[in-house]
Amino acid sequence: MKKSILYIVAASSLMLASCDSMLDKNPRDTFSNNPEFWNNAEQVASYSNGFYENYVGYSNGSTYGWFFFKSLSDDQNNPDFDNWTFTTIPNTSANWKDKFTAIRRINYMLDGLKGSSLSEKTKANYEAIGRMNRAWMYYQLVREYGDVQWEENVILDPNDEAVYGERTDRDVVMDKVLADLDFAIENITTASSKVLWSKDMALAMKSDICLWEGTFCKYRTAAENGKAADATRAKKYLEESVKASEAIINSRAYTLNATYGSVYNSLDLKNNSEIIFSRHYEKDVLAHGLPDYCCGSTTQRGISKDAIDAFLFLDGKPKATTTLDPNDKVVKNEDNNYSIAHLLKNKDKRLSVLIDSIVCYNGHGWVRNEPSPDGALPAEMTSCTGYTIKKYDQPALPLYYRTNTTTCYTDAPLYWYAVILLNEAEAKAELGTITESDLDATVNKLLNRAGLPAMTLTPEADPANNMNVSNLIWEIRRCRRCELMCDNWYRYWDLVRWHQLDKLDSNEHPNINRGINLTGADQTGVNVDANGYMIATSATRSFNKKYYLYPIPTNELNLNKDHMTQNLGWNE
Repeated sequence: MKKSILYIVAASSLMLASCDSMLDKNPRDTFSNNPEFWNNAEQVASYSNGFYENYVGYSNGSTYGWFFFKSLSDDQNNPDFDNWTFTTIPNTSANWKDKFTAIRRINYMLDGLKGSSLSEKTKANYEAIGRMNRAWMYYQLVREYGDVQWEENVILDPNDEAVYGERTDRDVVMDKVLADLDFAIENITTASSKVLWSKDMALAMKSDICLWEGTFCKYRTAAENGKAADATRAKKYLEESVKASEAIINSRAYTLNATYGSVYNSLDLKNNSEIIFSRHYEKDVLAHGLPDYCCGSTTQRGISKDAIDAFLFLDGKPKATTTLDPNDKVVKNEDNNYSIAHLLKNKDKRLSVLIDSIVCYNGHGWVRNEPSPDGALPAEMTSCTGYTIKKYDQPALPLYYRTNTTTCYTDAPLYWYAVILLNEAEAKAELGTITESDLDATVNKLLNRAGLPAMTLTPEADPANNMNVSNLIWEIRRCRRCELMCDNWYRYWDLVRWHQLDKLDSNEHPNINRGINLTGADQTGVNVDANGYMIATSATRSFNKKYYLYPIPTNELNLNKDHMTQNLGWNE
């Protein structure tokens, strides 16, 4: 089994290639979908390993992954500008097609196991793995499209009425997702593993998904989301999120690392106490390019002024009320570089892990002064906001492996303990059941690691609170934002579930399109606003309520004219 762990992800690519034909009407061309296959435990295990490909992590080769590149948010700016994922209706979309393709592959296994001669325990384990992965796919589809067809089994007859049936109500789909997750938690035989399917992975997934569903249902509106808020449903899912989070917390199997950031640039996460599930990369076998994008010559997707301002000062107060020096103007250091070290020394320690103290922009490039083991330095950097992201870089890699888009092999966290602590605190705060002890057991552990005072049930008001929530929920959301900045597209989908997607309108919230304070500094070749802040891009982004849901691709509508209609707002 140890040998298979090393090659799970690499082998999964080959597995997917051999399974593509299963999507045709006759899958037997290259795949023997017969009892003999599903009676063989090794073949079933190999087949289920193909599902690992659905957890992208830091990417496959030079493709973009879930971290750093998901810069459609108020945390980052892209020099090429990020607009909404869809502003017009596409003919086709991989977001739709690829997930239904994955669901179909999963259902082949679930259907095949029903008549398998494997032991009941073994069948239940693989059914649980399949159902957990089906839950993951449907959760993403519902986030993006709302109502989608639920497919319990593989549809082999192209004339089956289910092929062109109505979309299933998104609430019904999410109830089925919860049932799949509960089955997975009950029946996956591996209790915990950093790189394999496990009960703890299913619990972590449930913690995430149920927090999503609970808060989404609490804050949604019929006008913008197609369904009114549902307090009863919200309560149910928030309680389920708490139940899953507490199962992980009470197991005492995981602890926070002593310092923030070590889960992001590790060469091997298999012994990391904070990791629940990760994607393992292997030198010269399976690699990605994330460190290269964080220390190379390509202009970085920099952190926004809005994001910098979100980090508290070390007195536990925001910019508006801190007793510490809030000056964010760049100053020249002894090396003649522009620096914000004076600001970082007063801020949440996580910010110093996330970004460099030296700022760099067009005309003022800078080389991160952390050489690789061979003594070589990476390229000169610039950022579209001046703030560079460093937490994914790894100077311990030889320069060749550190600065190529297909050679880096740091491991990617997918579920980790800090996220569970954040989920637990937020769910209980939304339920109104959180106590001081709950805060101490969750977010205060993260704040302590960040060098900040503990949060209380009655934090002081922050004038920046523009989400119409209590001071407590605002501060818990702040902690989440700072802890998970640039991670896994969390911020975008958090804004969706909180019904705050309008915060990505750069016309209404210009600080999301601003960077460093260049007052008194060289501004040659860059744009600055009236207050001296660098403007990341001249493009702007305007919010439309229809963006809460992706549009259904035109081809899907044409194939199912009788039962499928376009999502809210997209025909206007």
